Amino acid sequence: MQFSLVALAALVPYVSAHYFFDVLVIDGQETSPNQYIRSNTRPEKYNPTKWINTRDDMTPDMTDFRCNKGAFESAGQTETATVQAGSTLAMKLGVQATMQHPGPAQVYMSKAPSTAQEYEGDGDWFMIFQEGVCNPDADFTKDAWCTWDKDRIEFTIPSDLPDGEYLIRAEHIGLHGAHVGEAEFYYASCAQVSVTGGGDGVPGPTIQFPGGYKQDDESFNFSLWSGYREYPLPGPGVWTEGDSAFSNPSYDTCRRASRRAHRSVYHRTYHGSYRSSYRRARQRAR
Repeated sequence: MQFSLVALAALVPYVSAHYFFDVLVIDGQETSPNQYIRSNTRPEKYNPTKWINTRDDMTPDMTDFRCNKGAFESAGQTETATVQAGSTLAMKLGVQATMQHPGPAQVYMSKAPSTAQEYEGDGDWFMIFQEGVCNPDADFTKDAWCTWDKDRIEFTIPSDLPDGEYLIRAEHIGLHGAHVGEAEFYYASCAQVSVTGGGDGVPGPTIQFPGGYKQDDESFNFSLWSGYREYPLPGPGVWTEGDSAFSNPSYDTCRRASRRAHRSVYHRTYHGSYRSSYRRARQRAR
């Protein structure tokens, strides 16, 4: 989709609050808008997705929640980027927008049975990156969050990820209205990639979209307006690279329980390094 300079100038104030990802950045090099990221068909491309008070009847319980409304219609015209396992990628917002809603960011991947262009995303999704609060001393409704005023979500393709074609799904969740059940703004977009030079890791745990998020999840019914408190990050937890625990049920059960116990950490990355909680950091500093 091409924008004139006049149209771009008109859009910027609106997409600072509502936005969409359309540029894939590969090892610091920006590609063309929607070259590798599927375009949606929403009347206004920056519309959020919510369970209530929807903008265009789009909710997280629909199949289009995987990659945004109508995105599969553009899959055949979207190129598939070849990327190396271990490389650094980013999903960048369109039309000079930045993320100006408080809330976490997640990046998921799902392996295509054949090609990414033909894949609707109806398989299993695993998380490779997540970030929440970076500065609990800052304004919890604004710049306490790692994503605040950034124009992209940056992440690393796990070096142990098996070769093949994948969808990469990036999302940012705005929590400013979660206290009344209306914050669930999901600015999700999917990139098509072919991963090379990978390993034999077993990604997991996995979820599916729709169904992986529930309207009554604590993550989506959370108030920011009474000052800082630990936030329960959404999703299944970030895949720990090289983890083959699925062959050991007892260990897998313990690992899942451990991840549930750490759901309120601030920042999780694909290599499984958890940023310690603010409370423990304060205790160590005493």
